[in-house]
Amino acid sequence: MLTSIATVSLSGSLTEKLTAASRAGFDGVEIFENDLLASPLAPEEIRARCADLGLTIDLYQPMRDIEAVPEEEFGRNLRRARHKFELMRRLGTDTVLVCSSVSPLAVDDDDLAARQLSQLADLAQDFGIRVAYEALAWGRHVSTYDHAWRIVETADHPALGACLDSFHILSRGSDPKGIEDIPGEKIFYLQLADAPLLAMDVLQWSRHYRCFPGQGGFDIAGLVRHVLRTGYSGPLSLEVFNDVFRQAEAGPTAVDAHRSLLVLQEAVGLAELPAPVVPTGVAFAELVTPDAEPVSAVLAALGFARSARHRSKPVYLWQAGEARVLVNTGPAARRDGTGLAAIGLESPDPAGAARRAEALLAPVLPRRRASEDALLDAVAAPDGTELFFCATDRPQLANWRADFEDVPHAAPDTGVTRIDHLALVQPWHHFDEATLFHRSVLGLAAQESVDVADPYGLLRSRAVTDADGSVRIALSVGAAPADDTVHAQHIALAAGDVVAVARRFRAAGGLLLPMPANYYDDLAARFEFEEGELDMYRELGILYDRDAYGEFRHCYTRTVGRVFFELVQRDGGYRGYGAQNAPVRLAAQHAARRLTGG
Repeated sequence: MLTSIATVSLSGSLTEKLTAASRAGFDGVEIFENDLLASPLAPEEIRARCADLGLTIDLYQPMRDIEAVPEEEFGRNLRRARHKFELMRRLGTDTVLVCSSVSPLAVDDDDLAARQLSQLADLAQDFGIRVAYEALAWGRHVSTYDHAWRIVETADHPALGACLDSFHILSRGSDPKGIEDIPGEKIFYLQLADAPLLAMDVLQWSRHYRCFPGQGGFDIAGLVRHVLRTGYSGPLSLEVFNDVFRQAEAGPTAVDAHRSLLVLQEAVGLAELPAPVVPTGVAFAELVTPDAEPVSAVLAALGFARSARHRSKPVYLWQAGEARVLVNTGPAARRDGTGLAAIGLESPDPAGAARRAEALLAPVLPRRRASEDALLDAVAAPDGTELFFCATDRPQLANWRADFEDVPHAAPDTGVTRIDHLALVQPWHHFDEATLFHRSVLGLAAQESVDVADPYGLLRSRAVTDADGSVRIALSVGAAPADDTVHAQHIALAAGDVVAVARRFRAAGGLLLPMPANYYDDLAARFEFEEGELDMYRELGILYDRDAYGEFRHCYTRTVGRVFFELVQRDGGYRGYGAQNAPVRLAAQHAARRLTGG
């Protein structure tokens, strides 16, 4: 099915928006009136530019406050419409969006609205143009799609049809099943937008918080299925008003937008993509650093052993149980210190996982590799983290471990068993994109988004995970662009006995993040502990949480560069990440940073 995007969904000049839409793979665009008015290009030049880029202009929008008004006012509206239709003929598009009126002059008279829309359609037909009538969720008298359709049906004009917008339908809680009562040929256009489920004024919700399908809480696929059952054959078009998208670079946003439509088409049976290959575990986490000594000291204190070295690169493997951390001091080393650069994901079908990623527009990364190195496929996540699809110890597949030669080492003394989860701080304008990426490309399930109070703002977090928790990735973003550099990534290590591991770490010279005494006073009020248990937690800086499934104990190392480690103990099937404790941890990290000048 053809795909389109409204220029209002992207940032930049009209020319930049058109270029981004074309490069991302869209077939067409909706030209938003403000974008045209601000462009130095004449309509004919915009038409030619779109043709050069392989884009059709599917819709011109919007025309506002047209119908159900006094005759004198309607006469002025027809004069305005004639000018717009002349412009559209120059632009080379044949469909105009007319929104239900919000004018204080509009009257609650469906017959009058139908008669005036029919007159508008008469004029449009003279120019070879169709009028698509849309119910705004905040329309003065017409605010639901079925009401708008009744008016269109009453007008009974061949050049007048309905425009359906998923946001306007679903934000009001309307039942989309009724769409199937509309003949497909009378649905002139379909606009799609998702949104987080918020309790707020619908106009503000619409203007600032829309997102691409799959990034919010609406059942967009269900709505599209209803539309398809009518026989609708027009484009699937995105119309997304979002403050973040309109400030982010247009190119990546357009790619994310097109990815959302690919996933949507797969969900409704319009497209067949390579099947998702859900990762089954974390093979490794790779840290890059200009100075290996500080992070190596932390790993050693945690009980990791430096067990192997890459045959051709300055990369060492540190291992404790099934937890593996690569320390890379090569050309990719960060100038701002140690950082988490790559994740190896265990995959039952690495090649299939790579095909899925490429089909969903994930950038495949070139690799510097020697001829004998394992053939590992890697793609870039939205935040730039490299994701490798691995098959550890399976010789016929992507066995990255074969690239490493063992080095003499003492048996590690550790209670660390594996990597429990990884926490990745997203650039502020890529949070929604990251959620869709990890859901669609990797096949992980997204949990509910949570907001965490930080001493200097708000941290938004959302975890993605496989069914049994073998792979857990916590995605987070601050409230402002500056937060990208404030918050560090971290690697959470599972331990059977977090108290024992914490004591061993501290005895080996490791520094645990201290927690304020007030936290433990509150903990004593919230939970009952065995005698001496709370004092032990206070001594080691261990935090505690409990949910319906079990208990959670966790503590943190000091930050090295932009990375720190978390030790976690899950008992009884605890499913969370200690979100209740996050504000305390963030405050403690800010305090430690002030003390060290970091």
